[in-house]
Amino acid sequence: MNRLDAMNLFVRVADLGSFAAVANQLGVARSVVTRQIAALEEHLGVKLMVRTTRRLTLTSAGTSYLDKCRTILDLVESAEADVMEARLTPRGNLRISLPLSYGLKRIAPLLPAFLKTYPEISLALDFTDRHINLIDEGVDLSIRIAPRLDPGDVARKLGESRLIAVASPDYLARHGRPTHPSELTAHGCLGYSAKTQNRPLAFLIDGRMENIHVPFRLQANNGDALMEAAAQGLGITVQPDFIANAYLASGSVEPILEGFAPPPLGIHAMLPSNRYLPHRVRVLIDFLAKGLAAPA
Repeated sequence: MNRLDAMNLFVRVADLGSFAAVANQLGVARSVVTRQIAALEEHLGVKLMVRTTRRLTLTSAGTSYLDKCRTILDLVESAEADVMEARLTPRGNLRISLPLSYGLKRIAPLLPAFLKTYPEISLALDFTDRHINLIDEGVDLSIRIAPRLDPGDVARKLGESRLIAVASPDYLARHGRPTHPSELTAHGCLGYSAKTQNRPLAFLIDGRMENIHVPFRLQANNGDALMEAAAQGLGITVQPDFIANAYLASGSVEPILEGFAPPPLGIHAMLPSNRYLPHRVRVLIDFLAKGLAAPA
């Protein structure tokens, strides 16, 4: 048995927790599996598993070796898939989760061209601003817009969005124009939904990011709703450029606090895991990265 076959067998035994189950799966005698694992342990010079009549437990060496085996086998699978897929047409179904405003404004306009380029791929789009668990909900790819990702997230960065603080000319005429982020506490502010009414906004002040805790007069889980409220004079809001630009162009809102730039938001393609990436997902990510890099 070659080294990769031995690794693959070891991973199977670890996953199923039984020599007999693996033997049944492979259609061989249990003794064959036992001998091959024993040969692997002899080759490595360490015990990988502790076997009793009732259960099989990995040793600390076995746990470490299992992680490395998974990584190596994933790389082999990915390398072979890359070679084979180079001559194959991407096909299959893709379920995508998109943030509502960004999905409608920037992603959706790109997808007809994607479907024309790859006619054997089908798309199912779910527009939502909530963070989802891709594995639990059976989603192949989601787009997340956030200043930072959580530890363990698997993602490819597609770009960035600039945040802009804005208010309507009418609001500024009635309440005055703030000249420093600290003055926002005396204004009516409109912000994204949170568990508390006092949620910080970040601004670059004297060369470092500082949080300003602002009570929100209106909260919503969608930026377009907040921008519309700001355009109607209800208060100040901080919104990404893909939402704010049309309102700024029409003159219904004006930029404020321009010397105190909030941190940019990263636009990320989130993936279920860092294991093998299907060809249809890879071509979609590449297509979106190229399309989003072009001027809106």
